[in-house]
Amino acid sequence: MRFAGFARSSLAKQDALRSLGGGGLRYVSVTSNLKQRLAEHNGGKSPHTSKYISWKLVTYVAFSDERKAKTFELYLKSGSGHAFAKKRLW
Repeated sequence: MRFAGFARSSLAKQDALRSLGGGGLRYVSVTSNLKQRLAEHNGGKSPHTSKYISWKLVTYVAFSDERKAKTFELYLKSGSGHAFAKKRLW
């Protein structure tokens, strides 16, 4: 399957997750497989998120390359990125 001129599997996705069991904790990361990544978080396989199961996908953004997705992830983890995410993504 193709999406906007790219093979779907070649897209890097920036995901924004919210914990349903941890007081609304938020988590952002880059992945190429959203379903698998969410299952890993909800299965307790990530040491950073296992204490706050269960997780819900709130937003995802697809990028044409992983470098752009990583750059956006770093931005979302910065001070101004937190403000942007709070206003636009959560």
